[in-house]
Amino acid sequence: MAVLTAFALLMCGCGTPPVAEEPESPTAAFESAPCPQFAPMPETTLGPEFSCGFLVVPESRDRPDGRTIRIAVARAKAQSAAPKPDPLVYLTGGPGGPGLLLGNGLATVGLNRDRDLIVVDQRGTLFSQPTLTCPEVDEFLEAAWEMPTQAPGTAEKDLAAVRACRDRLAGQGIDLSAFNTRENAADIADLRTALGIEEWNVYGVSYGSDLALQLLRDHPEGIRSIAVDSVVPPQTNLVEQMWPSAAEGLDALFTACAEQPACAAAHPRLRDEFTATVRRLAKEPAVIEVPGTAEVPPRRVVVDGYAMANLVIQATLDTRKIPGLPKVIHAFATDDHATLAAGVLAPAPAVPGLVAYGLTYGVFCREGAAFTDTAGILATAQQALPELPSEVLSLVPQIPRVVAECGVWDVGRADDSVHDPAGADIPAVLFAGTLDAVTPPSQADLAAQRFPNGRVVRIAGSGHDVLSKSTCAQQILIDFLDDPTGYDVTCAGELRTPAFTT
Repeated sequence: MAVLTAFALLMCGCGTPPVAEEPESPTAAFESAPCPQFAPMPETTLGPEFSCGFLVVPESRDRPDGRTIRIAVARAKAQSAAPKPDPLVYLTGGPGGPGLLLGNGLATVGLNRDRDLIVVDQRGTLFSQPTLTCPEVDEFLEAAWEMPTQAPGTAEKDLAAVRACRDRLAGQGIDLSAFNTRENAADIADLRTALGIEEWNVYGVSYGSDLALQLLRDHPEGIRSIAVDSVVPPQTNLVEQMWPSAAEGLDALFTACAEQPACAAAHPRLRDEFTATVRRLAKEPAVIEVPGTAEVPPRRVVVDGYAMANLVIQATLDTRKIPGLPKVIHAFATDDHATLAAGVLAPAPAVPGLVAYGLTYGVFCREGAAFTDTAGILATAQQALPELPSEVLSLVPQIPRVVAECGVWDVGRADDSVHDPAGADIPAVLFAGTLDAVTPPSQADLAAQRFPNGRVVRIAGSGHDVLSKSTCAQQILIDFLDDPTGYDVTCAGELRTPAFTT
């Protein structure tokens, strides 16, 4: 989900960087099984083109004779009568997001047109076993709409929920420290060999891009090409980069509005309006009454400075919400609660159990928070957004109290090599949305430095996860897979930022 720290910009040389020696893993086994169903979302039930099963792997490769876990996998047959021999494996983001629920949509846009498509529920996620969801955290987040994020009392309730989940999972004998990217990447590498695939193509979005790049770095065998979207380079500490990335995305938003005459006329001081409103709400939170619907009861939403800034940043996770953002910022600035209640605060039915917080915290804590602290996060944030107050910048976008939560989750620190850059001379395409305030284009540019045969493709007006909304990006990816050295990106050059709502 969804990171500017001091890092060295290492220019790419040819070939793949040295691979760190890993503990020897026993042969993983694949077991066929019926495709699973998620009752709250029946529309995600996989179609007849999919077959499913579980990859059985060690929970921890440091203890190869210890307990095993099961990774849920779905494979869609190619639509073509003469399919290519190299499948595409799709790695979703989060960390902790479910992969199999996306299978139907990925097939609908044609990712299995010419080759099989493999979708994975990464270790700990929805259909894998064990499933490291946290109903305690889901319940807190639903109640948190009525709490000021910046308040100490909110933090206490948050940490209590995290502690309750951790204690429950650890009490089941689960090694929470084993749910991390190093093990996750080894699972994906084992999957290729367990399925008897000689060569495949790897796609990763958001955290999935970090996973894909670490897979390439640590297990390069059998990877024909790599495509990453909304890029998180391994050398970036996402926990520290969140505010600088937000600054880049916000600047792009304000600039794009200023370049459209209608938006510029309606919101001539959008940047100043955003800053002033965040500062005001940081001191005096707004209380907004949001009417209910047939499915969701009414609720009272408390919006402080952090919450307002975070709502705007998180809106770029869904490209469809971006055209309305200048109007949203103006509504906050003018206390237009009716517009907010009908827009960014409109209630939607909650679907608990989607996020595997065990993987979320395993990655963010071991690989991010363990390498920094609140003072470091704040200092980096103040360099990027000096006009915003410290009580806002000391909380991290999307994961406000991650440092304190990681103190509770207590899974240690990854080896420094987790932040080694990844690169190779294989074909690579890196997608970036120009208005993404979570993983902005600078991060794709950074990752691309180590791919001599790579290309960054910017999708104008898009936010996070460009493939999910951009037909241009979808076509480029399909063309890239068919011909990784001669694919056509013309459509990306013809895109323009859609008109903002005024």
